[in-house]
Amino acid sequence: MRLRPPVREALLRHGVEASEADTPADLRERLNDRYLEEVRRLKARRRAGEIAPRDYAGHAQALKEGYPLLGLPLPEWAEPEG
Repeated sequence: MRLRPPVREALLRHGVEASEADTPADLRERLNDRYLEEVRRLKARRRAGEIAPRDYAGHAQALKEGYPLLGLPLPEWAEPEG
């Protein structure tokens, strides 16, 4: 399986490095784990008072927009075989 270059670059931006043994599903799971870690940190910042409740939705939306790869269907992650 060969990842599309933009997919590989997006993964690397989030610290997820692909090996030859990884499937798109494996990589998506690891990327999702990174996203959830950031969501937890964002919630902790809100609870600590670093983010005002009225501003939280904007921060959450910005975080989500930073992970567009999670919305890309898995078949689109890899180069077509053949």
